[in-house]
Amino acid sequence: MRRPTSTAAVLGALALVVALPTSASAATGDFSYKYADLDGTTQSVTLHDPDSRECVTLPETADEDASEPSFAPHNNTDEWAMVFSEPDCTGDSWTLRPHGNPATDRLKLRSVFLSDR
Repeated sequence: MRRPTSTAAVLGALALVVALPTSASAATGDFSYKYADLDGTTQSVTLHDPDSRECVTLPETADEDASEPSFAPHNNTDEWAMVFSEPDCTGDSWTLRPHGNPATDRLKLRSVFLSDR
């Protein structure tokens, strides 16, 4: 007995969908922060369209023994940002709303996690 053509079409479409690679999710906009370099000079970093739903440890201040935390984060993305006092999204945390105002220099961070909540 022959199967209907529509069943073969559905199975073919399903195989194509499963075979497609999943695209990485990214927030739209900029997330920025400041840090003090080895000379003590304040530097600014901007992450353009940062990864979403993924912990981002800030490379300039990841090593707690070699650097002070980053500070003054500004979430100008379309997603919520949770900033953490320690690398790997651990330690104390604070939430910054999408397209919010810059935080003060007193807010310290070493990692960030962006999501649409």
